Amino acid sequence: MTSRFRTHDGHRGRPATGTSGPARGGPRPQARTLAALATAAAVLVPVATAQARPAATPSAGSPAATGFEQQVLFKGSQEHGYACFRIPAIVRSTSGTLLAFAEGRVRNCGDAGDIDLVLKRSTDGGRTWGPLQVVNEGGGDTHGNPAPVVDRETGRVLLAETYNKGRPDAGNCDVPCDRTPHLQYSDDDGATWSAPRDLTAELRPPGWNSWYATGPVHGIQLARGRHAGRLVFTVNAESYGGGRIIANHGALMLSDDGGDSWRVGAVDSYPTAADGTFRQKPSEMSLLERSDGSVYVNGREQDGTDLGHRTAAVSHDGGESFARPFRALPGLYAPMVQGSVLRLPPRDSRGPGRTLFAAPADPDRRRTMTIRSSYDEGRTWEGVDRGARVTADWSGYSDLVSVSPGLTGLLYEGGAADARDEIRFARFTDGWLGPRRAPDPTTPDHGRHARPALVLGGARPVPGRFGDGLSFDGRDDAVRLPFRSSLPLGSGDFTCSLWFRYRATSGEQPFLWMGGVGSRSPQVALRGDPARNRVSAFVTALDGARPPATAEVASGTAYNDDRWHHLALRRTGGHLTLTVDGAETRTVPDVPGSVSRNSVFGVHAGQKPDSRSQLSGDLDEVRVYGRALDDDELARVRQDNARVRGPVVLHLPLNHVHDED
Repeated sequence: MTSRFRTHDGHRGRPATGTSGPARGGPRPQARTLAALATAAAVLVPVATAQARPAATPSAGSPAATGFEQQVLFKGSQEHGYACFRIPAIVRSTSGTLLAFAEGRVRNCGDAGDIDLVLKRSTDGGRTWGPLQVVNEGGGDTHGNPAPVVDRETGRVLLAETYNKGRPDAGNCDVPCDRTPHLQYSDDDGATWSAPRDLTAELRPPGWNSWYATGPVHGIQLARGRHAGRLVFTVNAESYGGGRIIANHGALMLSDDGGDSWRVGAVDSYPTAADGTFRQKPSEMSLLERSDGSVYVNGREQDGTDLGHRTAAVSHDGGESFARPFRALPGLYAPMVQGSVLRLPPRDSRGPGRTLFAAPADPDRRRTMTIRSSYDEGRTWEGVDRGARVTADWSGYSDLVSVSPGLTGLLYEGGAADARDEIRFARFTDGWLGPRRAPDPTTPDHGRHARPALVLGGARPVPGRFGDGLSFDGRDDAVRLPFRSSLPLGSGDFTCSLWFRYRATSGEQPFLWMGGVGSRSPQVALRGDPARNRVSAFVTALDGARPPATAEVASGTAYNDDRWHHLALRRTGGHLTLTVDGAETRTVPDVPGSVSRNSVFGVHAGQKPDSRSQLSGDLDEVRVYGRALDDDELARVRQDNARVRGPVVLHLPLNHVHDED
């Protein structure tokens, strides 16, 4: 075996993001045995959690009584020769050694510069870590996208990776970007590594002639059924022709001989239309084996017209094919970013146990790394409000690893100023994750084929405009609708109608939010804006491949007098019309396109989808129609709470809250 192990000593300051750092001066220190190196001590950093967690019972090798601890593992200012580190991946070897991989970016944080694949190892469950090793030196080019997988039968650790020609600046790889897959392996828990082997002939079909990326996240070895022993990792790729990208591909790569040979397995492809739009681009996919032997794949969805920033598919034949095309997950909130999944070992034979998903929870920006749980192996996921918050800092890519029974590790990008500041390793117990919570209370939704809406935080009934309404405390109260295909409003006409009452004099006061959040996400929002003395509504729409556009209409006063007021927004005939109490009416030109495309999609009453604004006030009779009501119909709704012709997209009377047992 050819040794590729090197260590780094000393420190140097990290240059500011986007600037060129100093080149690595002279040759790197020569390879040496691990026995001659002192083990680096872990520095534990406290992290605020999203909610109180039960204290875990301390045991040998587990975090302290809080059940959570973390340390900085890779940081440019702490490692000689690197500006920053990105793209984490982690596995546990058959002997229990943790191998934490990353891209060591030499001159800047750009994706296509001089990039090495680097590694740190821990032999004590992640409490302490050895020094930095260079597994694969870029030498001016990009050697990245680590996708490690462990062969449990032989103990071999395999590392799939991707190469492309490096750039001297912080720019991206030119399109088409010629990227090639390679493979290395270690038979001594990562102490030494084989020379890289080019896998282009085996794993890159001729038509995949532009972007190509392994992982980046750990692969798996199947343990059940007739394909037991098979190694699997993920790839996403693009095809180029006629001067543009013409297709996207999400795929599984398979080996049945311990990694000696590989072949392309399941593939799902999406053509790109002439205007540059496409339905999906499954990428940076994480995978796990379910208890029935099927392979579940959860990936980043990048700029497709389908709703959601996450997408998923399943293979029932060991990764040979996907049972159905990838299905977007609009209710699994995350920004456009890589995420990771892990099925925890079940505690007993009752049910499939717990499955984890790690990703930033903000639907618009890379921040608030959160662990969310599934109790049916990824078929459904708990909401953000039930997640275990790792940090409120900026955060990005991640990978999960089972350290020992009841103890899980998370390797993730994070930083107080930028998600690329450092890579951290967190350890947490099952107790810190918390037990499975009882179902949330609900309130009826009289929309077609609607399930009851979830009542979050503790919103309570109060006398409303017609019967009872709901009061929201401005902290964590909200009503959230489970996703259904009839909720997105698309490019058509609609009417939103509701009653509101509040007295706040500051802060954004969200009444109703449908769609995503942020300046680039399609959405419809109605809100109080007391600081600017107005009530406003806006739509953000996407039309073809053009940039998003927003139209906003506002009243002349805030109506924050603690009295009930009726608010309606109508979209029709190229205009947006806002009406308050049937008296004040404002109209502005509309923007063309769909108000529900590309982004995550949620319907929230009393809350912004990123949970950064909460209503302090009351709501009653929230309705959305899939057409523009005329003035007479709107008057009947306002004066008599009348039912008018649909289609009724949603109808929340908010007059009952049912506790779910």
